[in-house]
Amino acid sequence: MDQNLKGWYTERSPMWPGQAFSLKVDCKLLHKRSKFQNIEIFESTNHGKVLVLDGAIQFTERDEASYQEMITFLPLNAHPNPRKVLVVGGGDGGVVRELARHPAVEEVVQCEIDEEVIEACKTHVPSMGCGFSNPKLTLHTGDGAKFLEETQEKFDIIITDASDPVVPDEGDEGTKDGPAVSLFNEDYYVKMKGKLAEGGILCCQGENMWLHADLIMKLMNGCREVFPVVDYAYTYTPTYPGGQIGFILCSVNPATNFKEPLRVWDHNKANEMGLKYYNAEIHRASFVLPTFMRNHLTLTN
Repeated sequence: MDQNLKGWYTERSPMWPGQAFSLKVDCKLLHKRSKFQNIEIFESTNHGKVLVLDGAIQFTERDEASYQEMITFLPLNAHPNPRKVLVVGGGDGGVVRELARHPAVEEVVQCEIDEEVIEACKTHVPSMGCGFSNPKLTLHTGDGAKFLEETQEKFDIIITDASDPVVPDEGDEGTKDGPAVSLFNEDYYVKMKGKLAEGGILCCQGENMWLHADLIMKLMNGCREVFPVVDYAYTYTPTYPGGQIGFILCSVNPATNFKEPLRVWDHNKANEMGLKYYNAEIHRASFVLPTFMRNHLTLTN
């Protein structure tokens, strides 16, 4: 907790220099060091429970649906029959929680590197950790890139819900590779393609266009050499740096149109499913990029 602002948690990082974000804290629930990272959970005054990994906010209960639902339903509703899904990362349980809501999904496999994050969310944030009770789920703990190398299974959808590739170094004056660094390179996308079934789709956490445009462009250009269809979408998450985070979507099916959902749920169905953010209109709008980012990615209408 920032001692210069007593009673508040302040997120400051060399990953987004010159800016900071603060939340008022009611009480600390957990602060520990796992084999891979620092884990903090606290109850905030206005945003519910908050998970912080290596100094970066991963979710708040108030706005997590804007991320969890979009990273899940953008790829699933672009696939005609997404029966089998692999989740790499997602240790908070949010993605597997959303997968349980989707009527087409029959089997979910997850590989998360840090089992202590899983246990922390199951214990302290049941609104997220409830995802691990999904009866369709088979859970593995270990490195996601290595899991992809070793598994013989094929998947209709692969979702990579990763934390940032770099984390603050000692003293918060620089950065170092984090546990998810292996999930942000072109080789990883090639590995994923090899594990997609016919017509398969992948969706990966795609960083922030205001802060990481060069990294996004590098990954997108690499994906275009591997996949016939590549696109970029984004969502608004107020408690993430810049208030926004994106998704890189790739398909091995040349006919895939990510911008047009194959399933459209009406308002009653969305409420019945417990959705808070995702709908067909948001799906379509998430691919409409601001001019600077469209130019950066050399995308056209």
